[in-house]
Amino acid sequence: MIETNGRFVKMEIRQLGATDLKLSPIGLGTWQFSGGRGLIGQYWSALPDDQVREIIRICLEGSINWFDTAEIYGNGESERVLAASLQALAPLSDEARIATKWWPIMRTAANIPRSIGERQKALAGRTIDLYQVHQPFSFSSAASEMKQMAKLAEQGLIRHIGVSNFSAKKMREADRTLREHGLRLASNQVKYSLLDRQIENNGILETAKELGVAIIAYSPLKQGLLSGKFHRNPELLEGISAMRRINGGVKREAVERSRPLMTRMEQLASQYEVSPTQIALNWLIHAHGDTVFAIPGASKPHHAAELAGAMRFKLTADELAELGSFH
Repeated sequence: MIETNGRFVKMEIRQLGATDLKLSPIGLGTWQFSGGRGLIGQYWSALPDDQVREIIRICLEGSINWFDTAEIYGNGESERVLAASLQALAPLSDEARIATKWWPIMRTAANIPRSIGERQKALAGRTIDLYQVHQPFSFSSAASEMKQMAKLAEQGLIRHIGVSNFSAKKMREADRTLREHGLRLASNQVKYSLLDRQIENNGILETAKELGVAIIAYSPLKQGLLSGKFHRNPELLEGISAMRRINGGVKREAVERSRPLMTRMEQLASQYEVSPTQIALNWLIHAHGDTVFAIPGASKPHHAAELAGAMRFKLTADELAELGSFH
């Protein structure tokens, strides 16, 4: 039990959707472990192996028990680095859970069983607790993909099945197909944060709650905007890459538009003796009950400690509602 601001909060482990998979509400996203490889991996510079291992160690010791990676992150490099670090950290890592993703673009569902061996090899034989279709764009239907995923689950090659960036309609199609095999759709991984609320208006969040599907929020800090660092020092925007400006919306207008929200977050951070980053993550994992999980990244050990600390307190219902009212 941890006392924060006069209240005791129990560290939580939650059930992921309608599955028996129990995860911490915050997991570690590992796109940054791509080693600078591949088209998507070039978004991040390579991190030294010992630094990656230290980040993962701090996560595990801070009760973060799962890690989200993907085939496309450095062409499997993120998976390989993650697996090697977990191996080196045994027995601390023995109960760690892994979520990874199959890349569907320019492929058909038939590639799912053909390429699962590559995922197992990259992960050094560790259990794939959650296998996700990374994008809704494929030469095959969602139903065809789920049928192939179901076969992997029936063969014991994966434990649970999720999707990423799927619309409400495609979520229903995926879940309906899996039910025919006695399975359920576990999760939909989508962009969601205090500054990116689209899933509240396009039916995704509502459908997830109706079906009992977990939401896994990526980019939960809006590319660092919700840390407050750009509000405190706008000159930092000059060092932001063009990709982050375009894809992440890290622009001067966004900083100014979100300043009222950040002012209130800074006040709450002071009150709880935490950081604005932790306030933003705490809102995300509590604003919708147990539905939403978050997968922020960490490229430095102190980032990992901050993520773990975001689970050690809980904003009040009034505070959650107040932050949610900023649009």
